[in-house]
Amino acid sequence: DGAGAACESQAHIGQREKGLLHRVLVAWRRDPEIWRGPGQLRRVLAGAGGRAYLHPMRLPWVLAILMLGMAPSVAASPLKLVILGDSLTAGYGLAAEKAFPARLEAALRQRGRDVEVVNAGVSGDTAQQGLERLDWSVEADADAVIVELGANDALRGLDPNETRKSLDQIIGRLTSRNIPVLLAGMLAPPNLGAAYKEQFDAIYPELAKKHDVPLYPFFLDGVAAEQALNLEDGIHPNAQGIEEIVRRMMPHVEEFLVMVKD
Repeated sequence: DGAGAACESQAHIGQREKGLLHRVLVAWRRDPEIWRGPGQLRRVLAGAGGRAYLHPMRLPWVLAILMLGMAPSVAASPLKLVILGDSLTAGYGLAAEKAFPARLEAALRQRGRDVEVVNAGVSGDTAQQGLERLDWSVEADADAVIVELGANDALRGLDPNETRKSLDQIIGRLTSRNIPVLLAGMLAPPNLGAAYKEQFDAIYPELAKKHDVPLYPFFLDGVAAEQALNLEDGIHPNAQGIEEIVRRMMPHVEEFLVMVKD
């Protein structure tokens, strides 16, 4: 690593000093504050019994070593992708490792993407309830969010204007926090009537356009109404259904993550 290469290039450093540098690096990993100034570093060295082994003139060099050591730690942090959703993403009727967030993370890692996918789905949530818990469901360290809400609104025949209003606020508040959003769309069931379906189905593409965020048009694409891909209730995807959702959605997610990193 960077610290090892720097140590090898400093052949004049004695063996005892090399050992001391190793101890300093270990101490730094436990407390990164030690690199902030020679005074603090001297206190760390004195506490380790190292004052006699490292000349003060070499402290700036040690600080450089420590700063080089910071780079791998930062690079190693995975991108944090939060799935803000309802039972479709929470994994209703499934083991946690079979839920959409877990399977999406596994698929992304298989493709070499270092991403942590956080399950912030709550079964039964409407768009309004997702809005009410937004701040604690999507914490400050989130790098990106997939919003999947509205299915329960349609199943209950709630006013599409209210669903639109809640989703509008969710997207607006996330983007105001500089958190990129991928909006997962939902379609109303046909039994609610053509007028309701037309009004509801228009919510997602119109909000995606308004906020200039990417849209995956229908979260249950290829799975809805497919008996073999759903639980006995005919509504929630089974494990095979989740795999199909991940497969179909993956190109959109990968494109979204490229945008997030840029």
